[in-house]
Amino acid sequence: MLTPRPVQKLLDSIDCSPWGTACGRTMLHARHAEKLRHRPLYTPEERARRDASPWTLVQGILAPLQFAVFLVSLGLVINYLATGEGLAAATVSIVVKTLLLYTIMVTGSLWEHDVYGRYLFAKPFFWEDVFSMLVLALHTLYLVVAAAALASPRTQMLIALAAYAAYVVNAAQFVLKLRAARRDEAAGLARLERGTAARHGYAR
Repeated sequence: MLTPRPVQKLLDSIDCSPWGTACGRTMLHARHAEKLRHRPLYTPEERARRDASPWTLVQGILAPLQFAVFLVSLGLVINYLATGEGLAAATVSIVVKTLLLYTIMVTGSLWEHDVYGRYLFAKPFFWEDVFSMLVLALHTLYLVVAAAALASPRTQMLIALAAYAAYVVNAAQFVLKLRAARRDEAAGLARLERGTAARHGYAR
């Protein structure tokens, strides 16, 4: 089938099917796919901006703090669902967790702007940011439902659990992405050291 070249480029860019030839289109070139898989999380310039941004330290403090509050709150929520007791404590813990989430979202956007030049949906963290919107929406839904008493306390706690499940997935996304970045940096440093040793005649 003959397809105009601009249209073909568009189709190739959005076609994620692993059966390209069966669909009548070729897959992405292997070299291009390899480049996408090994695209570093930070360029040297972005890494320098990351290290210089004050929001890097703020994120490093808020992320584990939010996770600690999440663990405590999760225990309180489960306790209420299991025993019917401790509603006030569970509610306060969810509100605190949500306020921390808002704080880390705002400061994270400022960090992203410092490093990548945009407040949200920078390419290296695009899908993490997309899922963060779901996490934010579920936490906000809980606040609205709880404040307006739109559902029973048990339903409110179930909404909180759904928000927490989304939060865990989102946190895992960021952890895996940052671990990959550390591996890339370590590999880059190792290559640099080998190159330096070779230039000085130390490589075997």
